[in-house]
Amino acid sequence: MVLDRLGTSLYGALKKVFGASVVDEATVKELVRDIQRALLQADVNVKLVLEISKRIEERALKEKVPPGIARREHVIKVVYEELTRFVGDKPVPIKLEPGKRKILMLVGIQGSGKTTAASKLARYFHKKGLHPALICADTYRPGAFAQLQQLAKRINIPFYGDLTIKDPLKVVFKGLKIFADKDLVIVDTAGRHKEEHDLIKEMKKLEKKIKPDEVIMVIDGTIGQQAFLQAKKFHETTPIGAIIVTKLDGSARGGGALSAVAATGAPIKFVGTGEKIEDLESFVPARFVGRLLGMGDLETLLEKVKEAEIRVPQKKAKAILSGKFTLTDMYEQFEAVKGMGTFKKIFKMLPGMSYDVPDEMLNTAEGRLEKWRVIIQSMRVEEKENPKLLNSSRVRRVARGSGTTEKEVKDLLKQYVMMRKMLKRFKRKKKLPFMGKGFPTSFK
Repeated sequence: MVLDRLGTSLYGALKKVFGASVVDEATVKELVRDIQRALLQADVNVKLVLEISKRIEERALKEKVPPGIARREHVIKVVYEELTRFVGDKPVPIKLEPGKRKILMLVGIQGSGKTTAASKLARYFHKKGLHPALICADTYRPGAFAQLQQLAKRINIPFYGDLTIKDPLKVVFKGLKIFADKDLVIVDTAGRHKEEHDLIKEMKKLEKKIKPDEVIMVIDGTIGQQAFLQAKKFHETTPIGAIIVTKLDGSARGGGALSAVAATGAPIKFVGTGEKIEDLESFVPARFVGRLLGMGDLETLLEKVKEAEIRVPQKKAKAILSGKFTLTDMYEQFEAVKGMGTFKKIFKMLPGMSYDVPDEMLNTAEGRLEKWRVIIQSMRVEEKENPKLLNSSRVRRVARGSGTTEKEVKDLLKQYVMMRKMLKRFKRKKKLPFMGKGFPTSFK
């Protein structure tokens, strides 16, 4: 993630506190300096950094430590609470109701990922049971229509745009008429720059005429402190109701996006965490900071498990527990895990695992899982259902067909045998670890 460096620095600062023999004024001041350095390196506005660090120092030194907890734990709690307050304090969800249409208007700088964010939003709410539609009101960028149309088709979401109409207001009104029966209509406007007066003027006109339920600004998480001025100018033109921070899977700094939130007073409601259409998360400040500080985020992990539908029908579960676990079943579980995201994203949600597991190890595991998926895809149906058929000549053929080595095919088969043995251990419980309710309980 774009904030990995910030998270690693903050995590390191907190580890010093946990490792200190005594948490005194000197320890707190060193922690504050480390936090200041981490935030400044992440391109957070200097004034905001000073405000945050001052509050952390005052509370850590002056607040009375509640009974039952150690001073070091209290200091960590103060850091957690102040950083959470900095990025929004409490989650503010977009309120939508099935059967009652809402209009969301997306605005932002050209190149911020606004069109992709529009399709991700549509996909997100479609998965929640709503019936969204997309309107392309960008009549300036030649590829905008084609891009949004293609994305809408890929996720099976109704789309409207008209290349022959140059007035975006006419396009939107026609689209709203067509989508009168939809729960949610997302309007993708033309990309703006704070200095492009004509476009800013048009955005104001669109907002007044369309009267959207919410204006959402899309901010590129990699642009640094430029986001501060951009968000301020946009908010002066059209009150911003929410912010989506995109490209948080990049390599640049993301503190500027957080500064933009402080500038507008508008909460971050979603963050884009990757290039895939599913890589959009509802932003919950406490969870975000928990992940940033290495405390994990089990709630989001469990939501991803649910979304990925890592479940096994009861009939199939009984068959698996009786020993009928095939490579086809194994492949289905690989696909389900893949639907949750990369191993790195998953591990960031586990307490104490966020920064202690080397990226190299996670990338190796990711690569191995991908190879195993390809290997199983290269097998014949009868081989997937009965792996015992895979003798030396068949293993050679599968390796050739999947572009892997015979050793890698044999490693997969060894893993399959291990998984089969593990599943048999659950026979007495009559429940698999990935069967809905059985999964979350292991985290409690």
